[in-house]
Amino acid sequence: MIDTISMFKNRVLNEEKLLKFGFLRSSSGFCISRSIMCGQFKAEIYISDTSEISVRVYETENGQEYSPAYVTGVCGSFVGEVINECEDQLKLIAESCFDYEVFKSPQTKEIIEYAYSRYNDMLEFLWPKFPTDAVLRRKGTKKWYAVFMTIEKSKLGLNSDDMVEIIDMHAPPEDVDTWIKEKSCFPAYHMNKKHWYTICLDNSISSDEICRRLDISYLLAK
Repeated sequence: MIDTISMFKNRVLNEEKLLKFGFLRSSSGFCISRSIMCGQFKAEIYISDTSEISVRVYETENGQEYSPAYVTGVCGSFVGEVINECEDQLKLIAESCFDYEVFKSPQTKEIIEYAYSRYNDMLEFLWPKFPTDAVLRRKGTKKWYAVFMTIEKSKLGLNSDDMVEIIDMHAPPEDVDTWIKEKSCFPAYHMNKKHWYTICLDNSISSDEICRRLDISYLLAK
């Protein structure tokens, strides 16, 4: 069965990129036809306005639908090749026509945008085993000055299993000691607790103040 879900996880549709890729606008979304299996089949790919993905596969010669491609539990090397080629097309579309967006919090986005506008730095996703963790690092030294993650609040010692987006930043030890006494500021999660600390990106601390502290962290990453 064709996987139309996993490769689009944390991705947001970009209409401009879809149209440049060759998708056509329909009344309820976008569609494109892609040739697969050396022209033996064509995959009709539909993306709704709500980013729901569907694929129908047809034999090119007679136009008949090739239903084994999306029936759960169907086996066989040939149908496996058809499914693999469809998924290769979906992967290409995901990478070419969708923006990768792990972090949803408006405040997180503000901080990321600030780092780009001030330092021209973008998030780097360094760990395949942890695809939703990202860092900001200085171009010259390659040292990190911020780490972004999404974790359970309980991992910060809070009495909740709700998820929260956080940022780890570098600071002088005396500032770390002072700041971790604030609401939504904690001893560093997964970093050296003497030189790093964690902030919950839930607007408990203003974005202006976080950006000011990000500048401090940037200067320390030398």
